[in-house]
Amino acid sequence: MTTQKKVSVLPIYLVGFAWLGYALLFPLRAPLHYALCAGLSLVVYTIGKAIWPDKVYQTPDAPKTEAKKTESKKEEPADPQVAALRTERDRAVSELRRLNDAIPDPKISAQIDHLEEVTGKIIDHVIEKPESKPQISRFLDYFLPTTLKLLNAYDRMDSAGVSGSNISATKAKVEQMLDTLCAAFDKQLDSLFGDEALDISTDITVMENLLAQEGLSGPSKPTGGTDGPKLEL
Repeated sequence: MTTQKKVSVLPIYLVGFAWLGYALLFPLRAPLHYALCAGLSLVVYTIGKAIWPDKVYQTPDAPKTEAKKTESKKEEPADPQVAALRTERDRAVSELRRLNDAIPDPKISAQIDHLEEVTGKIIDHVIEKPESKPQISRFLDYFLPTTLKLLNAYDRMDSAGVSGSNISATKAKVEQMLDTLCAAFDKQLDSLFGDEALDISTDITVMENLLAQEGLSGPSKPTGGTDGPKLEL
């Protein structure tokens, strides 16, 4: 139980009336007059407190469940592995967008758009299912950073503003490689759904078998009446 106190305001009002009445009946010109009025106010306040004392009451404590709910609202510390994946996703997507803005070629821009979208989906999938992270270890450690390295090299050469055998040949190789990389990123994303696709296929097979056992699959049997004997005219 919690003890609370409610202060009565009526004695304070009485003090106000005492000052008002004194000012109407007696002069307030000298310090003595104010001292007399203050003494009268003290007497009135004391009498008022005796008549209308402060109220003391108790209220029940808040249930413990409320405290537990408050604690549960506090965010749990983020999983370091998930936090690292989010950081890697944001870094890679940001770099791909920067490169996309820097490289004017429309075909390469479309390819970078595709790589950015698929990269985000791959890492988001693993964030939701951290147990699948081993499937993209090579993607995170090599394929993604090497892709960024190739695009950065292309950007530097393209920005050089000169043409030469080395620059032209390297840019052509990167352009050819981007088609392969787009297909590879798509396959990486598709592979993450392998286990889920297998589970769904198994569920469908089991359901088909159960429906067949219960006679609930296949063409519906006619529910109308049978044809009666034909009348010859």
